[in-house]
Amino acid sequence: MVDLNHKSGFVYGRAPTDPAPLGARINMSIDAALEAEREGQHPRDYLGASRIGEPCARRLVYEFTKTPVDPGKEFAGRTLRIFEAGEVFEDLAIRWLRAAGFDLRTEQPGGGQFGFETAGGRIRGHVDGVIVGGPDLGLDWPVLWEHKALKASSWSDTATKGVQLSKPIYFGQMQIYMAYMGLGSALFSALNKDTCELYHEHVPFDPNAAQALSDKAVDVLRAADAGELLARIATNPDFYLCRFCPFSARCWKAGQP
Repeated sequence: MVDLNHKSGFVYGRAPTDPAPLGARINMSIDAALEAEREGQHPRDYLGASRIGEPCARRLVYEFTKTPVDPGKEFAGRTLRIFEAGEVFEDLAIRWLRAAGFDLRTEQPGGGQFGFETAGGRIRGHVDGVIVGGPDLGLDWPVLWEHKALKASSWSDTATKGVQLSKPIYFGQMQIYMAYMGLGSALFSALNKDTCELYHEHVPFDPNAAQALSDKAVDVLRAADAGELLARIATNPDFYLCRFCPFSARCWKAGQP
């Protein structure tokens, strides 16, 4: 007979010799698989429009030249899970808008995303969608559609300040898209991942902003071709953008101009 009262050290759901709880081991396996998938993907050979709004042009040179990030700053599995979850939220937002009567197109008639390329294909972008018709909201169709899924604090900041002030990278992304796709405005939609609240903002095309971003992209390509780095965005490594940059240690290395 089995003695169920015997004190063997067994904890329900966990064997005595397990190095970590079951959930942690499962998550480690998932993250390792996602990281392996990412390692197997062909890296971009172009400057993506989604990155041109990055405030630090020096960081863009590092990214475009595929410079290794600082040790420990690689994309972790949790970050990759966040990216994939964002795609699921985007699919939901597409369904909701279509159900509400918006004629939202996410693929070209022959298949594939709407997008553009310029500078011999060295600058490219792929958009979430284009709305070509919908309810009478005072918008002139067609408009670019850009969607982001944000955590609660980031969503609230965006809803309070507007996308240009709160998320300049997203604002720049839309300006570049509109410039090269000939669209006069955009509808920016942000979903709160914690509450499923939706924030929508009409973003007009700003030709001056788009030109400045395009010029910055060209500067990045020229610097990369010449093996040079552009100026840092700050004068010391304590600047908040530098603290979170995956190239910070390399950028501020002693003797690095």
